[in-house]
Amino acid sequence: MTPRIRGNDYTVLRPPALGSSWTPRLRVSVVIPAYADQAKLDLTLAGLARQTYPADLLEVIVVDNGTEPPLRLPEIRPRDTRLLVCAAPGRARARNTGLAAATGDVIHWMDSDVVPEPEEVEAHMRWHHLAPYLSVTSYLRFTTAPLPGPADVARTDDLAKLFEPAEPHAWIEDLVERSDGLVNSPRPFSIHIGGASSVSARLFERAGPMDPEMILGQDTEMGYRLAQAGAVFIPDPQARAYHLGPSMRMRDSAPISRVSHALVTDRVPGYRWLRTHPSRQWKVPQVEVLVDATAGSYDEVRATVDGVLAGTVTDLAVVLTGPWDELAPEQRAPLKDPNLDLVLLRAHYTHEGRVRLATTVPDTQSPYRLRIPPGWVPEEDGLGRLLDVLRGRERGLVSVLLAENAEGVTAARLERTEAFSRAALVAEEGEDLDDAVDEMFGVYWVDGETFGFRTAEEAPAFMSARAAYRKRVKAEAEVERLTKEVERLREQVTKWRGEAGRWRKSAVEFRREMGTLRRQVSVLRGQVSALHRTRGLRGIARGLRRPFTFKKT
Repeated sequence: MTPRIRGNDYTVLRPPALGSSWTPRLRVSVVIPAYADQAKLDLTLAGLARQTYPADLLEVIVVDNGTEPPLRLPEIRPRDTRLLVCAAPGRARARNTGLAAATGDVIHWMDSDVVPEPEEVEAHMRWHHLAPYLSVTSYLRFTTAPLPGPADVARTDDLAKLFEPAEPHAWIEDLVERSDGLVNSPRPFSIHIGGASSVSARLFERAGPMDPEMILGQDTEMGYRLAQAGAVFIPDPQARAYHLGPSMRMRDSAPISRVSHALVTDRVPGYRWLRTHPSRQWKVPQVEVLVDATAGSYDEVRATVDGVLAGTVTDLAVVLTGPWDELAPEQRAPLKDPNLDLVLLRAHYTHEGRVRLATTVPDTQSPYRLRIPPGWVPEEDGLGRLLDVLRGRERGLVSVLLAENAEGVTAARLERTEAFSRAALVAEEGEDLDDAVDEMFGVYWVDGETFGFRTAEEAPAFMSARAAYRKRVKAEAEVERLTKEVERLREQVTKWRGEAGRWRKSAVEFRREMGTLRRQVSVLRGQVSALHRTRGLRGIARGLRRPFTFKKT
Protein backbone atom coordinates (compact mmCIF):
# COMPACT_ATOMS: atom_id res chain seq x y z
CA MET A 1 0.00 0.00 0.00
CA THR A 2 1.31 3.45 -0.92
CA PRO A 3 2.12 5.53 2.19
CA ARG A 4 -0.35 8.34 2.89
CA ILE A 5 1.47 11.45 4.03
CA ARG A 6 -0.60 14.07 5.79
CA GLY A 7 0.19 17.52 4.42
CA ASN A 8 3.96 17.75 4.01
CA ASP A 9 4.80 15.65 7.07
CA TYR A 10 7.29 13.27 5.40
CA THR A 11 8.69 12.37 8.84
CA VAL A 12 6.39 9.33 8.84
CA LEU A 13 8.73 7.80 6.24
CA ARG A 14 11.83 5.92 7.40
CA PRO A 15 14.53 5.95 4.71
CA PRO A 16 17.43 3.51 5.05
CA ALA A 17 20.77 4.82 6.28
CA LEU A 18 23.30 5.77 3.63
CA GLY A 19 25.64 2.88 2.89
CA SER A 20 23.36 0.32 4.54
CA SER A 21 22.43 -2.94 2.83
CA TRP A 22 19.21 -1.83 1.18
CA THR A 23 18.30 -2.98 -2.34
CA PRO A 24 17.77 -0.20 -4.91
CA ARG A 25 15.44 -1.05 -7.81
CA LEU A 26 14.44 2.31 -9.32
CA ARG A 27 16.28 3.83 -12.26
CA VAL A 28 17.26 7.50 -12.08
CA SER A 29 17.92 9.92 -14.94
CA VAL A 30 20.22 12.81 -14.08
CA VAL A 31 19.40 15.65 -16.50
CA ILE A 32 22.07 18.35 -16.85
CA PRO A 33 21.34 21.43 -19.00
CA ALA A 34 24.65 23.02 -19.95
CA TYR A 35 25.86 26.08 -21.79
CA ALA A 36 29.59 26.77 -22.20
CA ASP A 37 32.06 26.29 -19.30
CA GLN A 38 33.37 22.85 -20.22
CA ALA A 39 35.69 22.81 -17.19
CA LYS A 40 32.83 22.96 -14.69
CA LEU A 41 30.80 20.35 -16.59
CA ASP A 42 33.82 18.02 -16.42
CA LEU A 43 33.82 18.34 -12.62
CA THR A 44 30.06 17.68 -12.41
CA LEU A 45 30.43 14.47 -14.43
CA ALA A 46 33.49 13.44 -12.40
CA GLY A 47 31.39 13.78 -9.24
CA LEU A 48 28.63 11.65 -10.77
CA ALA A 49 31.15 9.02 -11.87
CA ARG A 50 31.89 8.11 -8.24
CA GLN A 51 28.33 7.77 -6.92
CA THR A 52 27.45 4.99 -4.49
CA TYR A 53 24.13 4.38 -6.25
CA PRO A 54 24.34 1.36 -8.62
CA ALA A 55 25.76 2.36 -11.99
CA ASP A 56 23.32 0.13 -13.88
CA LEU A 57 20.41 2.15 -12.41
CA LEU A 58 21.93 5.54 -13.25
CA GLU A 59 21.80 7.38 -16.56
CA VAL A 60 23.11 10.88 -17.20
CA ILE A 61 21.76 13.12 -19.96
CA VAL A 62 23.75 16.26 -20.75
CA VAL A 63 21.90 18.77 -22.92
CA ASP A 64 24.12 21.26 -24.73
CA ASN A 65 22.03 24.43 -25.04
CA GLY A 66 23.75 25.77 -28.15
CA THR A 67 27.36 26.15 -27.02
CA GLU A 68 29.92 27.21 -29.67
CA PRO A 69 32.15 25.32 -30.00
CA PRO A 70 29.94 22.43 -28.84
CA LEU A 71 30.45 20.77 -25.48
CA ARG A 72 31.95 17.29 -25.32
CA LEU A 73 31.78 14.38 -22.92
CA PRO A 74 34.98 14.08 -20.86
CA GLU A 75 36.81 10.86 -20.19
CA ILE A 76 35.76 10.73 -16.51
CA ARG A 77 31.98 10.30 -16.52
CA PRO A 78 29.30 7.74 -15.61
CA ARG A 79 29.25 4.87 -18.06
CA ASP A 80 25.67 5.53 -19.22
CA THR A 81 26.06 9.18 -20.24
CA ARG A 82 24.56 10.78 -23.32
CA LEU A 83 25.06 14.20 -24.89
CA LEU A 84 22.06 15.82 -26.59
CA VAL A 85 21.80 19.20 -28.27
CA CYS A 86 19.02 21.75 -27.81
CA ALA A 87 19.83 24.71 -30.03
CA ALA A 88 16.85 26.79 -28.85
CA PRO A 89 18.13 28.99 -26.01
CA GLY A 90 16.77 28.69 -22.51
CA ARG A 91 17.38 26.39 -19.59
CA ALA A 92 13.71 25.30 -19.56
CA ARG A 93 13.92 24.11 -23.18
CA ALA A 94 17.16 22.29 -22.47
CA ARG A 95 15.64 20.54 -19.47
CA ASN A 96 12.56 19.56 -21.46
CA THR A 97 14.81 18.01 -24.11
CA GLY A 98 16.49 15.91 -21.43
CA LEU A 99 13.16 15.10 -19.78
CA ALA A 100 11.74 13.79 -23.07
CA ALA A 101 14.75 11.48 -23.52
CA ALA A 102 14.90 10.25 -19.90
CA THR A 103 14.02 6.63 -19.15
CA GLY A 104 14.32 6.71 -15.36
CA ASP A 105 11.63 6.27 -12.74
CA VAL A 106 13.02 9.40 -11.14
CA ILE A 107 14.25 12.62 -12.77
CA HIS A 108 17.16 14.28 -10.98
CA TRP A 109 17.86 17.85 -12.13
CA MET A 110 21.46 18.91 -11.75
CA ASP A 111 23.16 22.07 -12.98
CA SER A 112 26.42 21.86 -14.90
CA ASP A 113 28.26 23.79 -12.17
CA VAL A 114 27.27 21.48 -9.29
CA VAL A 115 29.61 18.76 -7.99
CA PRO A 116 27.77 16.10 -5.93
CA GLU A 117 29.16 14.22 -2.96
CA PRO A 118 29.49 10.44 -3.62
CA GLU A 119 26.29 9.63 -1.68
CA GLU A 120 24.19 12.44 -3.18
CA VAL A 121 22.20 10.33 -5.65
CA GLU A 122 21.76 7.51 -3.12
CA ALA A 123 20.47 10.01 -0.56
CA HIS A 124 17.79 11.11 -3.01
CA MET A 125 16.83 7.67 -4.25
CA ARG A 126 16.33 6.08 -0.83
CA TRP A 127 13.35 8.42 -0.39
CA HIS A 128 11.85 7.69 -3.81
CA HIS A 129 11.70 3.98 -2.99
CA LEU A 130 9.27 4.80 -0.16
CA ALA A 131 6.58 6.80 -2.06
CA PRO A 132 5.97 7.74 -5.71
CA TYR A 133 5.08 11.41 -5.15
CA LEU A 134 8.19 12.93 -3.56
CA SER A 135 10.45 15.83 -4.51
CA VAL A 136 13.85 15.75 -2.79
CA THR A 137 16.31 18.65 -2.66
CA SER A 138 20.01 18.63 -1.83
CA TYR A 139 21.85 20.99 0.47
CA LEU A 140 24.21 23.10 -1.63
CA ARG A 141 27.34 24.91 -0.51
CA PHE A 142 28.69 27.70 -2.69
CA THR A 143 32.44 27.69 -3.20
CA THR A 144 34.85 30.15 -4.77
CA ALA A 145 37.86 27.84 -4.37
CA PRO A 146 40.15 27.35 -7.40
CA LEU A 147 38.81 24.62 -9.67
CA PRO A 148 40.54 21.25 -9.20
CA GLY A 149 40.98 18.76 -12.01
CA PRO A 150 38.38 16.05 -12.77
CA ALA A 151 40.83 13.38 -11.59
CA ASP A 152 41.13 15.16 -8.23
CA VAL A 153 37.34 15.02 -7.81
CA ALA A 154 37.17 11.39 -8.90
CA ARG A 155 39.75 10.11 -6.40
CA THR A 156 39.19 12.26 -3.31
CA ASP A 157 37.42 10.81 -0.32
CA ASP A 158 36.31 14.26 0.89
CA LEU A 159 35.19 17.06 -1.43
CA ALA A 160 35.54 19.54 1.43
CA LYS A 161 39.31 19.31 0.98
CA LEU A 162 38.85 20.70 -2.54
CA PHE A 163 36.04 23.21 -2.12
CA GLU A 164 36.01 24.57 1.43
CA PRO A 165 35.65 27.24 2.67
CA ALA A 166 32.16 27.57 1.20
CA GLU A 167 28.86 29.28 2.03
CA PRO A 168 25.55 27.52 2.68
CA HIS A 169 22.37 28.22 0.73
CA ALA A 170 21.24 30.58 3.48
CA TRP A 171 17.72 31.28 2.18
CA ILE A 172 16.85 27.61 1.79
CA GLU A 173 18.32 26.57 5.12
CA ASP A 174 16.52 29.41 6.90
CA LEU A 175 13.22 28.36 5.28
CA VAL A 176 13.77 24.76 6.37
CA GLU A 177 14.64 25.76 9.93
CA ARG A 178 11.66 28.10 10.31
CA SER A 179 9.18 25.46 9.15
CA ASP A 180 10.46 22.40 11.06
CA GLY A 181 12.05 20.93 7.95
CA LEU A 182 9.17 22.13 5.69
CA VAL A 183 6.68 20.05 7.68
CA ASN A 184 4.82 23.22 8.70
CA SER A 185 5.53 25.35 5.66
CA PRO A 186 2.48 26.79 3.85
CA ARG A 187 4.48 26.77 0.60
CA PRO A 188 6.96 23.88 0.72
CA PHE A 189 7.24 23.96 -3.09
CA SER A 190 9.45 27.04 -2.70
CA ILE A 191 12.38 24.73 -1.96
CA HIS A 192 12.32 23.18 -5.44
CA ILE A 193 15.56 24.25 -7.09
CA GLY A 194 16.76 22.95 -10.42
CA GLY A 195 20.39 22.78 -9.37
CA ALA A 196 19.95 19.61 -7.32
CA SER A 197 16.37 18.33 -6.98
CA SER A 198 14.79 15.00 -7.88
CA VAL A 199 11.17 14.18 -8.68
CA SER A 200 9.21 11.05 -9.52
CA ALA A 201 8.72 10.77 -13.29
CA ARG A 202 5.08 9.99 -12.56
CA LEU A 203 4.67 13.44 -11.05
CA PHE A 204 6.17 15.08 -14.13
CA GLU A 205 3.58 13.27 -16.22
CA ARG A 206 0.88 14.96 -14.17
CA ALA A 207 2.51 18.36 -13.76
CA GLY A 208 3.88 18.77 -17.28
CA PRO A 209 7.29 19.95 -18.51
CA MET A 210 9.13 23.18 -17.71
CA ASP A 211 7.56 26.43 -18.95
CA PRO A 212 9.87 27.94 -21.62
CA GLU A 213 8.21 31.34 -21.19
CA MET A 214 9.75 31.54 -17.72
CA ILE A 215 13.13 33.14 -18.35
CA LEU A 216 13.64 33.29 -14.56
CA GLY A 217 11.74 31.77 -11.65
CA GLN A 218 11.10 28.54 -13.59
CA ASP A 219 12.15 26.35 -10.65
CA THR A 220 9.57 27.93 -8.35
CA GLU A 221 6.84 27.71 -10.98
CA MET A 222 7.71 24.07 -11.62
CA GLY A 223 7.66 23.40 -7.88
CA TYR A 224 4.20 24.95 -7.63
CA ARG A 225 2.85 22.72 -10.41
CA LEU A 226 4.41 19.68 -8.76
CA ALA A 227 2.63 20.63 -5.54
CA GLN A 228 -0.69 20.80 -7.38
CA ALA A 229 0.09 17.35 -8.78
CA GLY A 230 0.33 16.02 -5.21
CA ALA A 231 4.05 16.26 -4.39
CA VAL A 232 5.60 16.11 -0.92
CA PHE A 233 8.82 18.17 -0.63
CA ILE A 234 11.80 16.87 1.32
CA PRO A 235 15.03 18.74 2.11
CA ASP A 236 17.71 16.13 2.84
CA PRO A 237 20.81 17.45 4.65
CA GLN A 238 22.61 14.19 3.79
CA ALA A 239 22.24 14.90 0.08
CA ARG A 240 25.12 17.33 -0.37
CA ALA A 241 26.81 19.03 -3.27
CA TYR A 242 29.06 21.99 -4.06
CA HIS A 243 28.02 24.81 -6.36
CA LEU A 244 31.00 26.21 -8.25
CA GLY A 245 30.75 29.94 -7.67
CA PRO A 246 27.91 32.06 -6.27
CA SER A 247 24.35 31.67 -7.56
CA MET A 248 22.67 34.25 -9.80
CA ARG A 249 20.60 35.45 -6.85
CA MET A 250 23.71 35.90 -4.73
CA ARG A 251 25.23 38.07 -7.47
CA ASP A 252 22.16 40.14 -8.39
CA SER A 253 19.42 39.58 -5.83
CA ALA A 254 17.28 42.68 -6.47
CA PRO A 255 17.23 42.47 -10.31
CA ILE A 256 16.61 38.71 -10.16
CA SER A 257 13.65 39.19 -7.79
CA ARG A 258 12.23 41.96 -9.97
CA VAL A 259 12.14 39.75 -13.05
CA SER A 260 11.14 36.46 -11.40
CA HIS A 261 8.33 38.09 -9.41
CA ALA A 262 6.89 39.60 -12.59
CA LEU A 263 6.68 36.12 -14.13
CA VAL A 264 5.85 34.04 -11.06
CA THR A 265 2.96 36.29 -9.96
CA ASP A 266 0.88 35.34 -13.00
CA ARG A 267 1.40 31.61 -12.49
CA VAL A 268 1.71 30.96 -8.75
CA PRO A 269 -1.39 31.99 -6.74
CA GLY A 270 0.34 30.80 -3.57
CA TYR A 271 2.33 34.05 -3.48
CA ARG A 272 -0.75 36.12 -2.74
CA TRP A 273 1.22 39.13 -1.46
CA LEU A 274 2.50 39.65 -5.02
CA ARG A 275 -1.04 39.93 -6.39
CA THR A 276 -1.67 43.42 -5.07
CA HIS A 277 -4.21 44.58 -7.66
CA PRO A 278 -7.75 44.24 -6.24
CA SER A 279 -9.53 43.00 -9.37
CA ARG A 280 -7.26 42.08 -12.30
CA GLN A 281 -7.07 38.59 -13.75
CA TRP A 282 -4.13 36.18 -13.75
CA LYS A 283 -3.07 33.25 -15.90
CA VAL A 284 -3.62 30.85 -13.00
CA PRO A 285 -6.50 32.07 -10.81
CA GLN A 286 -6.65 31.36 -7.11
CA VAL A 287 -10.06 29.67 -7.42
CA GLU A 288 -11.68 27.81 -10.29
CA VAL A 289 -15.47 27.54 -10.04
CA LEU A 290 -17.13 24.59 -11.81
CA VAL A 291 -20.77 24.86 -12.88
CA ASP A 292 -22.52 22.15 -14.91
CA ALA A 293 -24.55 24.08 -17.50
CA THR A 294 -26.71 21.03 -18.22
CA ALA A 295 -27.84 20.67 -14.59
CA GLY A 296 -30.08 23.75 -14.51
CA SER A 297 -32.01 26.27 -16.54
CA TYR A 298 -30.49 29.34 -18.16
CA ASP A 299 -31.83 31.48 -15.31
CA GLU A 300 -30.48 29.17 -12.60
CA VAL A 301 -27.02 28.85 -14.16
CA ARG A 302 -26.82 32.58 -14.79
CA ALA A 303 -27.82 33.37 -11.19
CA THR A 304 -25.03 31.13 -9.89
CA VAL A 305 -22.32 32.38 -12.25
CA ASP A 306 -23.22 36.05 -11.83
CA GLY A 307 -23.38 35.63 -8.07
CA VAL A 308 -19.88 34.15 -7.98
CA LEU A 309 -18.52 36.89 -10.26
CA ALA A 310 -20.05 39.59 -8.05
CA GLY A 311 -18.35 38.34 -4.86
CA THR A 312 -15.40 39.71 -2.93
CA VAL A 313 -13.08 37.03 -4.36
CA THR A 314 -12.13 38.40 -7.78
CA ASP A 315 -9.08 36.19 -8.37
CA LEU A 316 -11.14 33.40 -9.92
CA ALA A 317 -12.38 31.86 -13.15
CA VAL A 318 -15.68 30.11 -13.83
CA VAL A 319 -15.74 26.98 -15.98
CA LEU A 320 -19.11 26.20 -17.55
CA THR A 321 -19.21 22.60 -18.71
CA GLY A 322 -21.61 21.54 -21.44
CA PRO A 323 -21.83 20.15 -25.01
CA TRP A 324 -20.82 23.48 -26.56
CA ASP A 325 -19.30 21.92 -29.69
CA GLU A 326 -22.57 20.14 -30.49
CA LEU A 327 -24.80 23.21 -30.40
CA ALA A 328 -26.43 24.25 -33.68
CA PRO A 329 -28.82 27.11 -32.88
CA GLU A 330 -32.24 26.87 -34.47
CA GLN A 331 -32.65 29.80 -36.87
CA ARG A 332 -36.25 29.46 -38.05
CA ALA A 333 -37.97 28.64 -34.74
CA PRO A 334 -35.47 29.50 -31.97
CA LEU A 335 -38.05 29.31 -29.19
CA LYS A 336 -38.59 25.63 -29.99
CA ASP A 337 -34.88 24.78 -29.83
CA PRO A 338 -34.44 22.00 -27.20
CA ASN A 339 -30.99 23.40 -26.44
CA LEU A 340 -32.16 27.01 -26.20
CA ASP A 341 -30.90 27.50 -22.63
CA LEU A 342 -27.41 26.30 -23.57
CA VAL A 343 -27.46 28.54 -26.64
CA LEU A 344 -28.36 31.50 -24.43
CA LEU A 345 -25.61 30.67 -21.92
CA ARG A 346 -22.99 30.44 -24.63
CA ALA A 347 -24.11 33.75 -26.09
CA HIS A 348 -24.22 35.36 -22.66
CA TYR A 349 -20.73 34.32 -21.48
CA THR A 350 -18.63 33.82 -24.61
CA HIS A 351 -17.07 37.26 -24.25
CA GLU A 352 -16.78 37.30 -20.45
CA GLY A 353 -13.07 37.00 -19.65
CA ARG A 354 -13.59 35.20 -16.35
CA VAL A 355 -15.88 32.51 -17.81
CA ARG A 356 -14.56 29.58 -19.84
CA LEU A 357 -16.73 27.16 -21.78
CA ALA A 358 -15.50 23.55 -21.63
CA THR A 359 -16.96 20.29 -22.90
CA THR A 360 -15.38 18.29 -20.06
CA VAL A 361 -13.99 19.11 -16.63
CA PRO A 362 -10.43 20.32 -17.36
CA ASP A 363 -7.30 19.80 -15.33
CA THR A 364 -6.50 22.81 -13.20
CA GLN A 365 -3.43 24.51 -11.77
CA SER A 366 -5.57 26.64 -9.44
CA PRO A 367 -5.00 25.71 -5.80
CA TYR A 368 -8.76 25.66 -5.06
CA ARG A 369 -11.79 24.45 -6.99
CA LEU A 370 -15.41 25.20 -6.06
CA ARG A 371 -18.11 22.89 -7.41
CA ILE A 372 -21.52 24.50 -7.05
CA PRO A 373 -24.91 23.33 -8.40
CA PRO A 374 -26.88 25.78 -10.60
CA GLY A 375 -29.54 27.78 -8.82
CA TRP A 376 -27.47 28.40 -5.66
CA VAL A 377 -25.82 31.75 -5.03
CA PRO A 378 -23.18 32.50 -2.36
CA GLU A 379 -23.42 35.81 -0.54
CA GLU A 380 -20.92 38.51 -1.46
CA ASP A 381 -18.21 37.23 0.91
CA GLY A 382 -19.40 33.61 1.06
CA LEU A 383 -16.59 32.19 -1.05
CA GLY A 384 -14.02 34.29 0.81
CA ARG A 385 -15.21 32.87 4.12
CA LEU A 386 -15.05 29.32 2.76
CA LEU A 387 -11.48 29.92 1.63
CA ASP A 388 -10.62 31.05 5.16
CA VAL A 389 -11.96 27.74 6.51
CA LEU A 390 -9.93 25.70 4.02
CA ARG A 391 -6.71 27.72 4.25
CA GLY A 392 -6.75 28.33 7.97
CA ARG A 393 -6.86 24.64 8.88
CA GLU A 394 -5.04 23.19 5.86
CA ARG A 395 -7.98 20.93 5.06
CA GLY A 396 -8.47 19.15 1.77
CA LEU A 397 -12.22 19.63 1.34
CA VAL A 398 -15.00 21.82 2.73
CA SER A 399 -18.46 20.51 1.86
CA VAL A 400 -21.35 22.98 2.06
CA LEU A 401 -24.76 21.53 2.92
CA LEU A 402 -27.29 23.44 0.81
CA ALA A 403 -30.45 21.32 1.08
CA GLU A 404 -31.56 17.93 2.29
CA ASN A 405 -34.74 16.01 1.47
CA ALA A 406 -35.96 12.50 0.81
CA GLU A 407 -34.16 12.46 -2.54
CA GLY A 408 -30.79 13.15 -0.98
CA VAL A 409 -28.35 15.94 -0.16
CA THR A 410 -27.52 18.97 -2.29
CA ALA A 411 -24.04 20.31 -1.57
CA ALA A 412 -21.33 22.59 -2.88
CA ARG A 413 -17.67 21.58 -2.52
CA LEU A 414 -14.53 23.66 -2.10
CA GLU A 415 -11.60 21.35 -2.91
CA ARG A 416 -7.87 21.76 -2.42
CA THR A 417 -6.33 20.68 -5.73
CA GLU A 418 -3.15 19.13 -4.30
CA ALA A 419 -5.19 17.05 -1.85
CA PHE A 420 -7.25 15.41 -4.59
CA SER A 421 -4.19 14.96 -6.82
CA ARG A 422 -2.38 13.10 -4.07
CA ALA A 423 -5.50 11.09 -3.27
CA ALA A 424 -5.61 9.95 -6.90
CA LEU A 425 -2.00 8.75 -6.56
CA VAL A 426 -2.57 6.66 -3.43
CA ALA A 427 -6.21 5.55 -3.61
CA GLU A 428 -6.84 1.86 -4.04
CA GLU A 429 -9.18 0.57 -6.70
CA GLY A 430 -12.79 1.45 -5.88
CA GLU A 431 -11.86 3.74 -2.98
CA ASP A 432 -13.72 7.03 -2.71
CA LEU A 433 -11.23 9.89 -3.17
CA ASP A 434 -12.95 11.84 -0.40
CA ASP A 435 -11.92 9.14 2.08
CA ALA A 436 -8.27 9.36 1.02
CA VAL A 437 -8.43 13.18 1.20
CA ASP A 438 -9.92 12.96 4.69
CA GLU A 439 -7.08 10.71 5.83
CA MET A 440 -4.29 12.92 4.46
CA PHE A 441 -5.76 16.45 4.73
CA GLY A 442 -9.14 16.38 6.45
CA VAL A 443 -12.74 16.94 5.34
CA TYR A 444 -15.05 19.50 6.94
CA TRP A 445 -18.80 20.14 6.63
CA VAL A 446 -20.45 23.55 7.03
CA ASP A 447 -24.03 24.73 6.81
CA GLY A 448 -24.80 26.66 3.63
CA GLU A 449 -27.14 29.10 5.32
CA THR A 450 -24.42 30.07 7.80
CA PHE A 451 -22.12 30.94 4.91
CA GLY A 452 -24.81 32.88 3.06
CA PHE A 453 -25.73 30.41 0.31
CA ARG A 454 -29.24 31.08 -0.98
CA THR A 455 -31.41 29.90 -3.83
CA ALA A 456 -31.63 32.14 -6.88
CA GLU A 457 -35.07 33.33 -5.80
CA GLU A 458 -33.84 34.36 -2.34
CA ALA A 459 -30.55 35.94 -3.40
CA PRO A 460 -30.41 39.74 -3.12
CA ALA A 461 -29.89 41.96 -6.15
CA PHE A 462 -26.30 42.76 -7.10
CA MET A 463 -24.88 46.16 -6.29
CA SER A 464 -23.26 47.87 -9.25
CA ALA A 465 -19.61 48.84 -9.04
CA ARG A 466 -20.51 52.52 -9.11
CA ALA A 467 -23.13 52.13 -6.38
CA ALA A 468 -20.59 50.27 -4.29
CA TYR A 469 -18.07 53.05 -4.99
CA ARG A 470 -20.50 55.75 -3.91
CA LYS A 471 -21.38 53.80 -0.79
CA ARG A 472 -17.69 53.40 -0.01
CA VAL A 473 -17.04 57.12 -0.57
CA LYS A 474 -19.95 58.00 1.69
CA ALA A 475 -18.70 55.60 4.34
CA GLU A 476 -15.18 57.00 4.07
CA ALA A 477 -16.54 60.55 4.43
CA GLU A 478 -18.48 59.48 7.52
CA VAL A 479 -15.38 57.83 8.92
CA GLU A 480 -13.41 61.03 8.27
CA ARG A 481 -16.12 63.10 9.99
CA LEU A 482 -16.22 60.79 12.98
CA THR A 483 -12.42 60.75 13.11
CA LYS A 484 -12.38 64.55 13.27
CA GLU A 485 -15.08 64.48 15.95
CA VAL A 486 -13.06 61.96 17.94
CA GLU A 487 -9.99 64.19 17.62
CA ARG A 488 -12.04 67.20 18.77
CA LEU A 489 -13.33 65.26 21.76
CA ARG A 490 -9.82 64.05 22.53
CA GLU A 491 -8.61 67.68 22.52
CA GLN A 492 -11.52 68.63 24.79
CA VAL A 493 -10.73 65.75 27.12
CA THR A 494 -7.08 66.83 27.15
CA LYS A 495 -8.20 70.38 27.99
CA TRP A 496 -10.47 69.11 30.75
CA ARG A 497 -7.69 66.94 32.10
CA GLY A 498 -5.43 69.99 32.18
CA GLU A 499 -8.06 72.00 34.01
CA ALA A 500 -8.70 69.09 36.35
CA GLY A 501 -4.98 68.99 37.04
CA ARG A 502 -4.98 72.67 37.88
CA TRP A 503 -8.03 72.18 40.08
CA ARG A 504 -6.32 69.33 41.86
CA LYS A 505 -3.27 71.53 42.40
CA SER A 506 -5.47 74.36 43.70
CA ALA A 507 -7.30 71.94 45.96
CA VAL A 508 -3.99 70.81 47.42
CA GLU A 509 -3.01 74.45 48.01
CA PHE A 510 -6.41 75.17 49.56
CA ARG A 511 -5.99 72.16 51.85
CA ARG A 512 -2.58 73.46 52.89
CA GLU A 513 -4.03 76.95 53.59
CA MET A 514 -6.91 75.40 55.50
CA GLY A 515 -4.43 73.38 57.52
CA THR A 516 -2.49 76.55 58.28
CA LEU A 517 -5.70 78.38 59.20
CA ARG A 518 -6.79 75.50 61.43
CA ARG A 519 -3.47 75.65 63.20
CA GLN A 520 -3.79 79.42 63.59
CA VAL A 521 -7.36 79.03 64.86
CA SER A 522 -6.16 76.41 67.32
CA VAL A 523 -3.46 78.78 68.53
CA LEU A 524 -5.95 81.63 68.86
CA ARG A 525 -8.35 79.42 70.72
CA GLY A 526 -5.54 78.52 73.13
CA GLN A 527 -4.73 82.16 73.58
CA VAL A 528 -8.38 83.01 74.16
CA SER A 529 -8.70 80.23 76.72
CA ALA A 530 -5.55 81.40 78.42
CA LEU A 531 -6.89 84.94 78.39
CA HIS A 532 -10.16 83.78 79.86
CA ARG A 533 -8.37 81.93 82.59
CA THR A 534 -6.22 84.96 83.34
CA ARG A 535 -9.23 87.25 83.61
CA GLY A 536 -11.02 84.81 85.86
CA LEU A 537 -8.13 84.64 88.31
CA ARG A 538 -7.89 88.44 88.47
CA GLY A 539 -11.56 88.69 89.36
CA ILE A 540 -11.17 86.21 92.18
CA ALA A 541 -8.15 88.12 93.51
CA ARG A 542 -10.07 91.40 93.56
CA GLY A 543 -12.86 89.70 95.46
CA LEU A 544 -10.48 88.44 98.10
CA ARG A 545 -9.08 91.91 98.65
CA ARG A 546 -12.55 93.46 99.06
CA PRO A 547 -13.89 93.30 102.72
CA PHE A 548 -16.95 91.21 103.47
CA THR A 549 -20.11 93.05 104.42
CA PHE A 550 -23.20 91.52 105.78
CA LYS A 551 -26.64 92.82 105.05
CA LYS A 552 -29.22 92.66 107.67
CA THR A 553 -32.32 90.95 106.67
